[in-house]
Amino acid sequence: MAGLREDKKRRTRQAIGDVAMRLFAARGFEAVTVNEIAEAAGVAKVTLFKYFPSKESLVLHAVEEDLAGVVIARPPGRSPLRALREYLLAFAAAPIGDADELIARMKVIVDSPALTAAVNRLQYGSRRALVRALLPGGRPLMPCEPGESSPTPGAPGAGPAALAAELAAAQISAAVLTLQETFFQRVAAGMPPAEAGRLLRGDVDLAFDLLENGLAWLGEKGTT
Repeated sequence: MAGLREDKKRRTRQAIGDVAMRLFAARGFEAVTVNEIAEAAGVAKVTLFKYFPSKESLVLHAVEEDLAGVVIARPPGRSPLRALREYLLAFAAAPIGDADELIARMKVIVDSPALTAAVNRLQYGSRRALVRALLPGGRPLMPCEPGESSPTPGAPGAGPAALAAELAAAQISAAVLTLQETFFQRVAAGMPPAEAGRLLRGDVDLAFDLLENGLAWLGEKGTT
C-alpha cells in the first residue's frame, strides 16, 4: 500500500508540474496565478503547495543541483571532485527526455525577471552549501557573519581552510554552471538530446581535468 501511495503522489506532482509548465509557456510566468494552476490541475490550492512550496518551485524544481549533497554522500576515500565528476557523467549518460519541454522551461525562466532572480538565489545557496560540505568535518570553522550560512573567509579567526573551501566552491560552481549553459544552448539550437549528452560527457571530463590539474593546462596547450 505504501508503494501505491508514493506512486500516486509522484503522479500527482508530475501532473501539477506539467499543467503549470503548459500555462507558463503559453502566457508567461507572471501572468499565471497559483489558483489557475490548481484549478487546471484539478487539485486544491493547499494540495498544490504540499508538492510545491512556492510558485517559483513549479519551474525551478527541475533545474536545482545539490552539489553539496553529492560531496557529503560520497563513499569513504573518494575525493569531492571525483564524486562530482561521476555524478555529472551519470547525468550526461542518462536519457535527456523531451527536448521541447526542456527548451520551453528554459524560455519561461529566461523571460521572467522573478524566475531569473530566483535562479540566482538558488545558485548562491547551492554554492554556500558546497562551501560547508568542503570544509573539514562539513561544518563552519568559525562563527558566520549575520545572514551567512557558512564561514566568511575574511572574518576574524578565519583560517586558510575557510578560504580554500570558498575558492574551491566558487570554481566548481562556475564550472558546473558553464556546463549546464553549454548543454542547454546546444539543445536549444536543435541538437538531438542524445548528441548533446554525448558532448556533455566530454565537457565534464575537460572541466574536471582543469579543476583537478589547474589552469596551467592552458599554458601547455596554448591559446589562440
